Amino acid sequence: MKRLFVVLAIFAASLSGYSQAEPKPLETFTKDEITVKSYNYETFKALLEKNNDSTYVVNFWATWCAPCIAELPNFEKLNAQYKDKKVSVLLVSLDFKKQVEKSLIPFIKRRNLKSKVVFLSDPDMNSWISKVNPDWTGAIPATVIYKGNQRKFYEQSFTYEQLETEVKPFIQ
Repeated sequence: MKRLFVVLAIFAASLSGYSQAEPKPLETFTKDEITVKSYNYETFKALLEKNNDSTYVVNFWATWCAPCIAELPNFEKLNAQYKDKKVSVLLVSLDFKKQVEKSLIPFIKRRNLKSKVVFLSDPDMNSWISKVNPDWTGAIPATVIYKGNQRKFYEQSFTYEQLETEVKPFIQ
C-alpha cells in the first residue's frame, strides 16, 4: 500500500509540474543566434495562467509602437533587478509574422534584450483581446502583472518607478 501511495504522489507531482511547463510553440524563428517562439492565443494563454510563487509581468508590444519601445528599458531593468525575487518578465510581440525575422529578431539583437520575448501570431485579435482582459481596447503597450489569482491589467506606458510600484505588492 505504501508503494502505491508513493507512486501516486510522484505521478501527481509530475502532473502539477507539467501544467507549469512552457506550451509548445506553433513555430520557432531563429536568426543571428536569437530564437523567438510563436504562439496562437490558445497555446499562449498558458503563459498568462501560471500558478506558482513567481510574479509574472507580461508586456504586449511591437517594434513599430514608439511608446512600447520607449518603455522597454524599464521592463529590462525590472527583469534584471528583481530576478532573484521570483519576478519574470515576458515581452509579447504583436508584430506582423512577416516581420519577425526582418524586424523583431534584429531589434532584439540590437537592443540586447534579456527578457524572454515571444511572438503572438494570432491575427484574430478580436477573439482574444477580451480574454486577456475585458477592459482592454487592444491598444498597446499593455501589461498584465499576476501572481496566482492576483492579477492587474494596465493599458498604458510605464516609467521604471511606476512599474516597480505596481510590481512590489505582488512580491511582498
